[in-house]
Parts: sequence; C-alpha cells; structure tokens
Amino acid sequence: MAPSPRDLDDLPFADHLRPFDGALAEGGDYDTVHLDGEAFDGAVCDNARFLESAFSSVTFTGGRGRGARFNEVWLDGVRWVGTDLADTDWLDGELNGCVLAGLEMFSTRLHRVVFHRCKLESVNLRNATLRDVTFVDCLLRDVDLGGAGLTDVAFPGSALEGVRFGKARMAKVDLREATRLEITDGYDALGGATIGSGQLMELAPMLADALGITVRDGGAAR
Repeated sequence: MAPSPRDLDDLPFADHLRPFDGALAEGGDYDTVHLDGEAFDGAVCDNARFLESAFSSVTFTGGRGRGARFNEVWLDGVRWVGTDLADTDWLDGELNGCVLAGLEMFSTRLHRVVFHRCKLESVNLRNATLRDVTFVDCLLRDVDLGGAGLTDVAFPGSALEGVRFGKARMAKVDLREATRLEITDGYDALGGATIGSGQLMELAPMLADALGITVRDGGAAR
C-alpha cells in the first residue's frame, strides 16, 4: 500500500521547527528550519545541509545546489525550476504536490524518498541512485533515468511519459500500478522490473525491437 502524505504538524520534528531567517549560502548548515513562502531566484547553496527541515510553498528559480544534503526533509507545494541539483543526497524525504522542471539531478542519490502528486518534467536523473523510492499519483514527463540504478522503486497511480531508461539497472522495480507507461528508450533495461500483463501487451512490439526479435506471421521459416 502506498504511504499517505503527512501534514506539517505530523512531522516528528514539527515542534522544533523555527522560521527561516536569512539567505541560502554555499556550505550553509540548516537544522530544523521552516522555509515558508520564500522565493529564491538564482540562489547558490552548493554543499549546504538541510536536516529535519520543512519547505512550504517555496519557489526556487535557477540557481545551484550541487552536493547539497537533504536529510529528513518535508516539502509541500514547492516549485523548483531550472536549478542545478546534481550530486545531491536525499535521505528520508517527502515531497507533496511539488513541481520539478528542468532540473539537473544527475548522479543524485535518493534513499527512502516519497513523492506524492508531484510533477517532474525534463528532469535529468542520469546515473542517479534511487533506493526505496515511491512515486504516488505523479506525472513523470521527459525524465531521463539513463544509467541510473533503481532498487525497490514503485510508481502507484503515476503516469510515465517519454521516460528514458537507457542502460539503467533495475532490481525490484514495480511498474504494475503505473497508469501510463510510455518509455522513449531503454526497453532492454527493464530486466529486474515487474509489469502487468496488459502493460506487456502494449510494450511487446518495442521489447521485440530492442531485443532484435523478428515477429512474422505465417509461412515457413527460412
């Protein structure tokens, strides 16, 4: 069963949160802060660390946060557009109703992260590592997971449109509850994934092409 989204007051560290006051900075250390309604344009926070923190209706436009660490974070209604978040670490995170568009997140590591009703569009997750990650009722459009490692990843109620899996490595990836499964490339990387029989019928022509299988009805074999 897919996990349910939590409200701010449900967080185990909710009583310890304090309002964010100041600016984001490279190497900044942000512990138990609540960013509420902030708008950051071109902010640079490479190698920053966010621990037990919450983001409510925050907007990030452009900027960079390479190598940042997000441990036990909760994001609700956050918009992240055109930001470089490559090589970031996410541990025990929850994103609710967020929009991630045009992000560079290659070589990122996500562990025990849940996305609820999020929209990911043109997000570069090449060579990323996803472990115990769940996308619930999300839209993933033009997301690039080429060369990524996916373990214990599920997509209940989510639509995958134009997703790329070329050279990805999968183990215990569950695609059965995805409402749409449109893959641009990487059909041969689906080993280690579980799909439904209906999905198999839809993917059969592309799988045959990727595996070099010729399908021909009637006539004698030559």
